[in-house]
Amino acid sequence: MTTPRTTPPLRRGAVAVAAGCSLVALTACSAIGGANADDEASAAGTVTLVTHESFGLSEGLLEQFEDETGLSVEIVQQADAGALVNQLVLTKDAPLGDLVYGIDNAFASRALDEGVVVPADVTAPAGADAAAHAVPGDDDGALTAIDFGDVCLNIDTAWFAAQGVPEPTTLDSLLDPAYRDLLVVPDPVTSSPGLAFLLATVGAYGEDGWVDYWAGLRDNGLQVADGWSEAYYTDFTAGGGDGPRPVVLSYASSPPFTVPEGGDEPTTRALLDTCFRQVEYAGVLAGAANPEGAAQLLDFLLSDEVQADIPVSMYMYPVSSSVDLPDEWARWAPLSDAPYSVAPGDITEHREQWLTTWSDTVIG
Repeated sequence: MTTPRTTPPLRRGAVAVAAGCSLVALTACSAIGGANADDEASAAGTVTLVTHESFGLSEGLLEQFEDETGLSVEIVQQADAGALVNQLVLTKDAPLGDLVYGIDNAFASRALDEGVVVPADVTAPAGADAAAHAVPGDDDGALTAIDFGDVCLNIDTAWFAAQGVPEPTTLDSLLDPAYRDLLVVPDPVTSSPGLAFLLATVGAYGEDGWVDYWAGLRDNGLQVADGWSEAYYTDFTAGGGDGPRPVVLSYASSPPFTVPEGGDEPTTRALLDTCFRQVEYAGVLAGAANPEGAAQLLDFLLSDEVQADIPVSMYMYPVSSSVDLPDEWARWAPLSDAPYSVAPGDITEHREQWLTTWSDTVIG
């Protein structure tokens, strides 16, 4: 196995920034205005961002925001999107901060139904691009899309070439006995990418077929890891840990990070017919102590500087159409032309039931 040139995307990995906390709660506003001179005066002090453990921007960007606004930014981090929304619901009467980033489309409807976020007027030019990813039914714009990416099966192309085994291409491929004991995925109960893949199978096979599909994977030697990091770094043949499994759940943006030292192309490939599109949103928290500062920080997340930084710092696609992607993404990290999808309302209604059924079927 060739050692990757750089570390693959840590979408649910290491903590990127130090955590702080602000627990002051005020009465929620029905809408928060965009940033202007008056807002800057009223927003002086601290703005607290509540986010998942994978949030991180390149050095100097948050400091730039602080210098420009006079605000200090504190960070409160939760494990992943599921834990993030759970905590927001539990603390909505005494919110953990002012702005949330990292609610994804698997949990967006719950956040909206629970009223943990309130509308904000987005003034950044990228707001028009963000609107293309709006949550259905969020007519007031309480959640604003910041980035997106495709969760897909990835394969170790070098392994398949060396073994003389044809590469799988579709979800159905993994049911073939030729691929027995080759697939590892993170547990959807404990992993956001794992849940995204479960939703991909619901989108692909429907209510009448997804359970049978997972039963087929189970019978064909599926391995389930606790999280993405374990699946990729420990069990995947191309993850650096000499794992035994050449098919893993990761992201469409993962392959560029497997170009070997001195090489000119990745040793892995995303299977673009197996993907679920994950969108991450930000929103001003109901009862925020500093809603004006939160609105300013939301606009900053849509600025050209932050949007251009998202691919290299958080390994997702920016919503802004005005920033250039890294050259290697255009070559080796294309998005799926037809990712699977599930209506957010259906996810909210059935998510816990689907997870219970999945556990009963796959884990037993």
